[in-house]
Amino acid sequence: MMDLFSEIEEPEREEIRALRKELEEANYKYYVLNMPTLSDREFDEKMHRLQALEAQFPDMFDPKSPTQHVGSDLQRDKVQGTKGKAFETVKHKYPMLSLANSYSREEIEEWVRKLPSGVEIVCELKYDGLSISLWYEKGVLVKALTRGDGQQGDNVIDNIKTIPSIPWKIEREDVPAFFELRGEVLLPWERFEALNKEREEQEEPLFANPRNAASGTLKLQDPREVARRGLDAYLYYMIGENLPGNTHFERLSTAKEWGFHISDAIKVCHSVDEVMAYIAYWDTERKNLPVATDGIVLKVNNLAQQEELGYTAKTPRWAIAYKFPAEKQLTLLKEITYQVGRTGVVTPVANLEPVQLSGTMVQRATLHNEDFIKSLDIRPGDKVWVEKGGEIIPKIVGRADRNDEMSATSSLNDEMMYSFPTTCPECGAELVRVEGEAAWRCPNETGCPPQIKGKIEHFVSRKAMNIDGLGEETIDLFYQKGLLKNIADLYDLKLEDIAAQERLGEKSAQNILDGIEASKQVPWARVLFALGIRMVGETTAKKIAKKYNTIDTLMWATAEQLCAIEDVGPQIAENIVKYFEDIRNLELLDRLRKAGLQMEGEAAPEPTSDKLAGMSIVISGTFAHHSRDEYKAIIEQNGGKNVGSVSKKTSFILAGENMGPEKRKKAEDLGIRLVTEEEFLEMMN
Repeated sequence: MMDLFSEIEEPEREEIRALRKELEEANYKYYVLNMPTLSDREFDEKMHRLQALEAQFPDMFDPKSPTQHVGSDLQRDKVQGTKGKAFETVKHKYPMLSLANSYSREEIEEWVRKLPSGVEIVCELKYDGLSISLWYEKGVLVKALTRGDGQQGDNVIDNIKTIPSIPWKIEREDVPAFFELRGEVLLPWERFEALNKEREEQEEPLFANPRNAASGTLKLQDPREVARRGLDAYLYYMIGENLPGNTHFERLSTAKEWGFHISDAIKVCHSVDEVMAYIAYWDTERKNLPVATDGIVLKVNNLAQQEELGYTAKTPRWAIAYKFPAEKQLTLLKEITYQVGRTGVVTPVANLEPVQLSGTMVQRATLHNEDFIKSLDIRPGDKVWVEKGGEIIPKIVGRADRNDEMSATSSLNDEMMYSFPTTCPECGAELVRVEGEAAWRCPNETGCPPQIKGKIEHFVSRKAMNIDGLGEETIDLFYQKGLLKNIADLYDLKLEDIAAQERLGEKSAQNILDGIEASKQVPWARVLFALGIRMVGETTAKKIAKKYNTIDTLMWATAEQLCAIEDVGPQIAENIVKYFEDIRNLELLDRLRKAGLQMEGEAAPEPTSDKLAGMSIVISGTFAHHSRDEYKAIIEQNGGKNVGSVSKKTSFILAGENMGPEKRKKAEDLGIRLVTEEEFLEMMN
C-alpha cells in the first residue's frame, strides 16, 4: 500500500524539482544576465505553486530552494568567461530581502487582516530598477552594495558616485554616526531611449527595459561609461540605530531634508479604500513619470510595529508590493517584413493592425529572429498579443488560439510552419547563419544597399568621425546618385557635385566638406570605432587602440593576442582578424590613409624592466595596495603580458581577496602558481 502512495506522490515530487530548477534559472537570467524569461506574474504563480507543494511534502525541505532565498546578482554568479575586475563582496549589516507580490484588492485585504488594528500604511511608487544599499559613516558615503543574495552584495561605490542625485557627504550636525539608506538605481526613459538608439546603430542587442539597462550599467567596470549613461536613484528606506523618527514616513522626510532624492509620491493611508484609490491614481499617472514604475509598495508606517511583525525567510511581513498588470492587446499580424542592418543582420518585423498601448499607437514590433518566431508559432494572419507594460519597446508575447473565434483565419495552412527567407530581401544574396548565433546574416557587405549606407551612417556619426550635414536621407541621396559607395568615397566628394543635389546648395555643400576635412583630425581610437568592425563598440575600440597604437600593428595581431585585451573575447577577436584578411577592407584603409585620417595614436610606454618578460599573467580578486589597472600597468612596464583567462600558457595568477572560484579551480587543475599581492610586490621590488 505504501508503494502505491509513493507512486501517486512521485509526479508532485518531480514537479517540485522541476519548479526549483526553472525558478533558479529564471532568477539567474533576471538578476545576473539581465535577460528575463518570465513575467513577474508567471514567476509568482510558479513560486506559489512550489510553496504549496513544499508544504505538502515537508520531507523535501531544502534551504537552497528559491522559496528560501532571494535571487542573486553577485558578480561571481555571472556566466563563465566574463572579463573585468571583480567587485568587492561585502556582508550586509541587515539582510536585504525581497517583497511578496500581490495583484488584486483581495490579496491586499488579506495582508491587511494580518496587521495590527488601525495600522497606518505608507504607499510608495515601486520603481523598476536595481536595489542599492548606501552606507554613511559620519555623513560620508563609504559603501554602496547591490542586494546580491540578500546576505551579501557587490560594492559598486565607484559607479554609484557617478550618480548626481546621490550625495557623497552630508554636511549636517544632526547626522548619526552610521546610517544606511536603501533605494533603487534607475535609468530614466529619456536616457534609456538614447542608449538603445546607440545600441541599435551598433547592431548590439537592445535592452528590453530600463531596469535591465540600469542593472547592466551599474556592473560596468568603467565609471566614466556609467557616468555617460546618466543613471538616477530614488531612496525609500532608512535603517540603523539611534535614528531620528518613530515612523517610516518621518525618516524619509528627514532623509529628504538631508539632501537625498526621496519621491514626492508618498502617502500615509488608513484604509484599504485609500490604498486602492492611491493605486488607481498612479496606475494612470505613472505614465507621465520620467522613470519606469511597475507597482506600488505598501509598508507599515510604525517602526515598532515593523519590528514586531518581523520577517519570513525571504520577505518582511510588514511590507508587500502591488504589481500593475502589464498592458496587453490582441491585434492582427498583417505581414512579416525584413530589415537588413549595417552588419548584414536580417531582422524580422511584425506589421500589425494599429492598436493603442500605453497612450501610443503601435503598428510595428520586432520579432527578433527565426527562433523567436518559431517558439511562438506565429504566422501572418494570426491574432497576436502585443504587450508594453514596463517595457517601452512593444513586443509580441503570444498568439490567440487559431481555433478561437477571436482569431483570424491564417493565411498559411495549419500544417505549414513559418519559413525564414533564404536570400537577402535587399540584394538577393544567399543568407548565412553562424553556428551559435540566432541571427541570419547577409554576407554581401560591399553590394547590399542597407549595409553600404549603414556603414557610411555609422562612420559619420557623432561618436565616430562626427561629420555634420550627412544624415540618413542625404546619404541615401548620395548613394542613389552614385556619389557614395563606401566610406572612402566621402573624401573624394566635390563641392559642385554636392551643390547640384536636390535641397542642397553651395553653403550646405561647403559645410559638409568642412566637416569631412575636420574629420581628418579625429583620433585613432575613434577612427577604429568608425570602421564598423562587428562587435567593436566605442569603449572596446578605445581599449584596442591603447594596446595597438597604429593600424599596422593591429593589422598583424593574432586572435590570441587580441583576447588578452580586457573586454575582447574570442568572437570580437575573430571579427577583427577577418576584417583585416579581406582585401577590399585593406584597399579601403589605404584610401583613408592617403586621405589623411589618423591611423596611429600615442605609443604605449616602453617596459622599464624585463623581470616579467615572456610571462602571461592573470589577475583575479581584489587588492589592498594598488588597483587592478595599476597592477596591469606594472606587469606591462616589466615586460609581462596581461591575459584574461587561465590556460596552460599562464605563467602565474596574481591572486587577491575573493578570487574567482572558477579561475582558482582551473589553476589547481593545471598546476598554475598563485602569487599573493605581497609576494608580487616583493618580486617587483
